[in-house]
Amino acid sequence: MTSQNVTIANSVLRVPPASPAAAVAYFGASLAFHADVSDVAAALEAGGDPGFVVLDSRSTASWDQGHVPGAVHLPTALIAEQAAGLLDPAVPVVTYCWGPGCNGATRAALALAELGYRVKEMLGGFEYWVREGFAFETWEGPERRAADALTAPVGAEDCGC
Repeated sequence: MTSQNVTIANSVLRVPPASPAAAVAYFGASLAFHADVSDVAAALEAGGDPGFVVLDSRSTASWDQGHVPGAVHLPTALIAEQAAGLLDPAVPVVTYCWGPGCNGATRAALALAELGYRVKEMLGGFEYWVREGFAFETWEGPERRAADALTAPVGAEDCGC
């Protein structure tokens, strides 16, 4: 009996996996559109020019509550009006908003792409930046919290992925 003759009884394989070629295209495209919080942090912590700018697309109240150090603050609603004065079109932009339950970074990335900017969205947003234990700034000054063991390796430099 070949695997094609086996009745698929579980919902995971009821729709078969994509072909390897389709998977390469999809996952390659995904990496072109998204950046991981820990990868962004590592690039920023390495010193020097990371080759991109980080953009916080949230409101001023949210920015004051906490943001990635060195990020540019530009709420999504103001991108069309203010991006040219704040961002170099030759430098890629990595957008973020609150977290994985928010599509604000996606909307900001779309608005920037419509203006001709090269963009990526930071997966996990500010929530995962904080949960992974990276330093952030508030209106009161710098802050850092312990890494959440459910989102980041504790006692190791990286997760190995």
